Formats: sequence, C-alpha cells, structure tokens
Amino acid sequence: MNMTNTGSIIKLNEQSLPHLQTNVQIPQYDRHRVTNGIVHIGVGGFHRAHQALYLDNYLHHSGDHQWGICGVGLLEFDQKMRDALQSQDCLYTLVERSQEGDRARVIGSITKYLFAPDNRNAVIAALVDPRCRIVSLTITEAGYYYIEGTGELDANHPTIQHDVQHPDEPIGVFGFLTAALKGRLQSGLKPFTVLSCDNLQGNGKIAKKMLTAFAELQDPELSKWIAGHVAFPNNMVDRITPATTPSDVDMVRDQFGIEDQFPVVAEPFLQWVIEDHFCAGRPNWETVGVQMTDDVHPYEMMKIRLLNASHLLIGYLGTLTDYTYVHDVMADPLIRQAIDRLMNEVTPTLQPIPGINLDDYKKTLIERFANPKIRDQLPRLCLNSSAKIPKFILGSLQDALRQEGAIDYMSLAIAAWFRYLKGQDEQGKPIAIDDPMAEILTQRAHSGGVDPTPLLSLTEIFGDLLHSSRFVDAVTHHLRSFNERGVKGTLSQL
Repeated sequence: MNMTNTGSIIKLNEQSLPHLQTNVQIPQYDRHRVTNGIVHIGVGGFHRAHQALYLDNYLHHSGDHQWGICGVGLLEFDQKMRDALQSQDCLYTLVERSQEGDRARVIGSITKYLFAPDNRNAVIAALVDPRCRIVSLTITEAGYYYIEGTGELDANHPTIQHDVQHPDEPIGVFGFLTAALKGRLQSGLKPFTVLSCDNLQGNGKIAKKMLTAFAELQDPELSKWIAGHVAFPNNMVDRITPATTPSDVDMVRDQFGIEDQFPVVAEPFLQWVIEDHFCAGRPNWETVGVQMTDDVHPYEMMKIRLLNASHLLIGYLGTLTDYTYVHDVMADPLIRQAIDRLMNEVTPTLQPIPGINLDDYKKTLIERFANPKIRDQLPRLCLNSSAKIPKFILGSLQDALRQEGAIDYMSLAIAAWFRYLKGQDEQGKPIAIDDPMAEILTQRAHSGGVDPTPLLSLTEIFGDLLHSSRFVDAVTHHLRSFNERGVKGTLSQL
C-alpha cells in the first residue's frame, strides 16, 4: 500500500529522480547512453502505459541501450504533451491502479519529444537517422484515412491532398513516413519497420496498404520500393488506459509527492502480441513478456471483438442512462448482463487461440471493466465511433450472418449507437458527439427517428449490410424499443 506523502512536492525531471519517495520506482539505467532506435508517432496515454513501459523494462533488464524512444506529436492537440515532456526531461509517472493499491514508477524510455508543427524537418531527420529502425504508431483508428466500405485510402481527405502536393512540408503521418523513406532510399539506408499499435484488425496490413497507396499518389517508384522492402508487422495491444484527468495529477502529487504535468494511470493488466516480421532488427522483447508469434490474427480478433466491442456497448448504454464511469455501468446488473451476452454471441466467430481459454478471458474482461480505481470515463469509449464500429463490431456481425448465428446483441449495439447519435440521454441532457462524421451522423439520426435505414445506408461505414433484412430488422426492433421503453426497459425484454 502507498504511504501519504508528508514531505515537500518534487518537480519531476532528471535531476530530481534520486530525491523521489522510496515507494516510487525510477529508471536504474543511464538514460544518457540510450539512443533512439524507435520513433513513436502519437504519444498519448496508451503508448506511455504500454509500449514505452515495455521498453523501459527492456532498458532495465537488457543492457541494450539502442532501443530508446523519440516521441513525435503531429497535431496541435499535442502541444500539452510537448510542454509536459520537454519540461520534465521526457520523464513521466505511470500509476497502476487496482483495489489492492496504487503503484507508481517513473518511465524513462522516451528520451526525446518532437512537436511536428514546431519543426517538420526535425521530425523527418529523426526518421531518416540510421539509428531509427522501428517507427511505431498510435494514431487512432481514424488516423489511417481508411474508407471502411471500400478498404481504400481516402485520397480526397484534405490532409492526404496537402501532403501529396507538398511532399517536403507534410502534416499527416503518411506524408512524414513517405518523406523519410524517400530520404533513406536516396541516402542508401535500409528502411525502418512500421509497427502500427492501433486497434485495427490486421493493423500492419492496413498500415502497409494505406502508406503504399499514399506513396503511389506521390511517387509510384517509391511506393513499389516501400511495398517490397518495408516490414509492417501485425500486432495486438491491450491495456485499459483512461485519459489523464486533473484528479490524476492531484493524486500523483498527494500520494507520491511528484509534481508531474501529465502522468498516466492504467490497470495492472498488460498484453502485447507481435508478428515477428522486422526488416531492421528489433529489441529482444520476449525477455520482458511480449509474445512473438507467426500469426497475430486470432489474438487480434479476440481482443477487438470481445474487449473493444464491449467497450462500445458500455459507452452507449451507460451514456444514455446518465452514468459517467465504466465501473458504475458494470455495477448495473442489466447492462452487465448485456455485455456478458454480447461476448457470448461474438465467441463463435473467433478462431481457437493457443494457450487462451476464452471463458477465462471473458471473465477477466468483466473484472477489468468493473475495476473502480481506473475511473475510465464513457466519452473515451464513444470517441470516433464511426471508425470503431466497423472494426470492432461489423466484422463479427458479418461472420455471424454467414454462420447463421445469433446477432441480437451486436444489433443492439448498433441501435444503441443510433439512439446515442440523437445527442440527448434519457434525462434530456445533451450528449457531445465527438466524431469526424458527427454532422451527417446526427442529421441522419434525427431524420430517421426509429427508422435506421438513413444511417445504415452510409456505405463508408456499413458497406452492403443494408441488404441484410435480418440485420436491418433486428436494428429496427431495438431502436424502436429504445424509443418506447428506454434502455432498462429494452434490456429487461431481451
């Protein structure tokens, strides 16, 4: 258990590390010897609680100092992360929270942070640097400019158009990667591996397809070289990491005596499964608990179809019934039962997974969702749903339709999203719809009322599912029930 800090508050930086409380783990390796073999684009809470933690463990245990991280932020939104990390020598506090107590450690594996709007050339230079051998990504599902209905790159997106036309002044991830790979090719350097760590089934395949499609628009010969020489391993990442709140900053100060502008909190559970396919070397991740495999696909499907799909249903039902936190939603027996039944409905669409008992995994998920110390807020789960729904639910749904299996709870999740898109909960309180497609989604949700077809006809999300009368009928039934009976009344009828 943690002891309340009674001494002075210490600002986190390299110099202050020896003066932190003894119950805070600090880097025991020489950070000044670490070189950045990895450039990570999209440094948020999840990266700092997951990949950076694994690398911190690796630097502690291996004596191999060539796999530090240079973090990169591409968006104006990333200014806060820039300010925090650059003022703290890129150190930050990670707190693992469970009912047994809170454990804090300072992570040192990120040794440099670049904010692209400040200096785009510096980012390209970091990517071209021969010491960079892996470029990892956590840029969210929407960051791949992937049109779900067609599986193609959204070539008309303003960011894509800008980067095609201004190859030396990129603003998007594919513009930076293409500029860097072109620079490496011209300098006679080997390419780096691109390691997507986002919640996309086949994330490596999608990253390859989108990057080569972008490069084709700019330089077809370079696109061919990328396709033939750059490695894009698939991998599955898992750890529930809520967005950092002001109360987290206060908790780190009050419990551990650390003044940290941007700490991160996470659950104790941690998993990373990577396809062992790299073109320029990699850390010996096996030594710190990463599972290297020839086939990530079954693990990806398990996590995306069980955990991520459940998160969406929790988010919509919880928001509509005026809950704030995931653990409060899971304390509601009707919603908890719906989550359990959704997972059971999805299970027949999964492949057997070596060493994994799916019943045990599902029980563990329920326990993780119910962890009251994480205080995971529902808006995080609902964010960018137009990109998440196809990846987390529709694949299972299409497989279930082909198998002539049950689709009640997957259809319920779609209907709950449509009810959520009306922008008011059951008490009449406004719901902020944070989604790149918010305008068209909310307009169609209102115009359709209890008829889901205006939304289901968005082929960029639903493809040809509108042609499945069984699916359309199920969504229509649930949407009408939400309108007539509300969430609790609907769930009690199932």
